[in-house]
Amino acid sequence: MRKWKTIKSDYIHKSPFGNIRKDQCELPNGIVIDDYYVNEYSDWVNAVVITKENQIVLVEQYRYVGEDFYLEVPAGKIEENETYEEGIIREVIEETGYISVKKPIYLGEFMVNPATQNNKVITYLILDAFKEFEQDLDDTEELTVKLIDFNDMGNLIRKKEINTQLFTAHAYMMAKMYLMET
Repeated sequence: MRKWKTIKSDYIHKSPFGNIRKDQCELPNGIVIDDYYVNEYSDWVNAVVITKENQIVLVEQYRYVGEDFYLEVPAGKIEENETYEEGIIREVIEETGYISVKKPIYLGEFMVNPATQNNKVITYLILDAFKEFEQDLDDTEELTVKLIDFNDMGNLIRKKEINTQLFTAHAYMMAKMYLMET
């Protein structure tokens, strides 16, 4: 198997949120795709945050495209010159007010959708978290912090008793596997 060759790239749209690029690609068999669209986004970080009482710290927010409210792990994109670890600590504090004296545990990084997107999500686990600050939200954010027993989260997802999204479900499973192995 061989990689595709990029013949030409043009930007259709650029914004602070992300870019859309149209590539012309040649496949290994010689076929040329004239309009392969790529969504360029910043990398994201997220974390499963667990309190000393074994509760997972979630944020509930309205998601416009999903047209509903979703419970999610704290997440966001990293800022300029920020490491992934620094980014997730900042995001957790801003969105929830929770911190921990323990260093975040790196669980892995995964491409979001390598067929059409260039970014990845980097997932951490934060243990023994406690509330230290008030939320520090952007003008466009309205988040409510919710605490759920960590051991109940999987059943709530499977039974569809909570609205969530793939990144939260995946982060939860990564954390659960890590905790079972340690």
